[in-house]
Amino acid sequence: MNFKDLSLEQIIKLIENKETTKEEVFDYFQSRINKYDDKIKSYNFINKDGLNSEEWKLVGVPIAIKDIFCEKWVVTTCASNMLRDFVPPYDSAVIEKLKKEGMSSLGKVNMDEFAMGSTSESSAINITKNPWGTDRIPGGSSGWSAACVAAWLAPAALWTDTGWSIRQPASMCGIVWFKPSYGRNSRYGTMAMASSLDCPWTLTKTVRDSAILYNIMNGHDERESTSIPGKDIIDNKIWETKDLKWVKIGIPKEYFEEGLDEGVKARIDEAVEKMKELWAEIKEVSLPMTKYAIATYYIIMPAEVSTNLSRYDGIRFGHNSDKAYSNTDELFMNNREEWFGDEAKRRIVLGSYVLSAWYYDAYFKKATQVRTLIIEDFKKAFEEVDAIISPVAPTVAWKTGEKIDDPVKMYLSDAYTIPASLAGLPGISVPCGFTESADSEKELMPVWLQILTPRLEEQKLFEIANVYEQATKFWEKIPEGFED
Repeated sequence: MNFKDLSLEQIIKLIENKETTKEEVFDYFQSRINKYDDKIKSYNFINKDGLNSEEWKLVGVPIAIKDIFCEKWVVTTCASNMLRDFVPPYDSAVIEKLKKEGMSSLGKVNMDEFAMGSTSESSAINITKNPWGTDRIPGGSSGWSAACVAAWLAPAALWTDTGWSIRQPASMCGIVWFKPSYGRNSRYGTMAMASSLDCPWTLTKTVRDSAILYNIMNGHDERESTSIPGKDIIDNKIWETKDLKWVKIGIPKEYFEEGLDEGVKARIDEAVEKMKELWAEIKEVSLPMTKYAIATYYIIMPAEVSTNLSRYDGIRFGHNSDKAYSNTDELFMNNREEWFGDEAKRRIVLGSYVLSAWYYDAYFKKATQVRTLIIEDFKKAFEEVDAIISPVAPTVAWKTGEKIDDPVKMYLSDAYTIPASLAGLPGISVPCGFTESADSEKELMPVWLQILTPRLEEQKLFEIANVYEQATKFWEKIPEGFED
């Protein structure tokens, strides 16, 4: 059976109805990985023993795991030489919940080192390719997860998002990402990058697949201090909604100013027209603090990175260098210089700088104050509208190597996703078409639409996204060369 043409929900139903078996599904995706993964290089480790004996909600359906989630007795490296042999003795909270509901594990998917990167070019293991154009980036830091699902080497994947770590890859690879409100999902056992921004969640083919995993994964965890009390369950009645008569959609004017590629803007404009056809009311809103979001993020994020990565000193965690040393400081410098990659070092240095006694008030404290203003921006906007839509990225996927030597230019690509991360909002992306790349090759690449709702309103988010997805059906397309 050709499981690549099916959603997670459809595969589950086939197993439940005894039309196939979990073993057949697992073997199918393992064979696709063996056949196609060399083209895109998405997996670090293929878990041939990952078939789960449990048969609850997920009935053994296999899922790919980003190499940042601790998985018991499975090597977990964060794509860094610092942790290249680390084998966790426990499961992260999200892995724990999914295993209890019958998830099988296909293997560990590569990533930018410690989730630091926008292009999937800063892994210590390999560079991955975009299935829609294999000389193009798949986005980052979860680009490998996105490429894996886009090439149908897994029906779904786990990922983490900090600024745009999965929204941009999902858009550039043409699949659905979903990010809940910050705190809905426990970060326990997920290796931290920037603790006040990190959010574990899923990459899937459809909106309903995201909701299936959301119902399993969310909920309070006493081991994690930012975990929200209670559990949220999506009402199945929302899948019966056929129009958007009840919805007022906000278009932030600041997101449609200079820097947005014409082809991307055209597809977003078409998505707005489709929502009008579905009877949504469209209203322009303003998010004036948007212009400060990137600067704010690139102060707060590296500050938290420098704190979280301080544990990787070669003594508590990580590899120990063979170089000679005369004191502890020299030992630490040897270990970190040898085993951290360039992007990790860059962010550690920047974070240490903004947290230093001389610059804390001028940079970090000021950034946290601006973050509060960005949160207030969204609160005011949501007093006028039910949801906000925008592009995910200003361009389609660019060529591998095009921006790797210019990190500032690369960071500016985060403009549409970072404000929502700073505000801790839930969001989802849905496909809205394809457009030609702006370079000479004119490759047809996917464009995705970002939808945001107020904090803790995930059900409304799923309902809006599903109505639009069912009216367009872009998710059914598959990259050339991965069809059979």
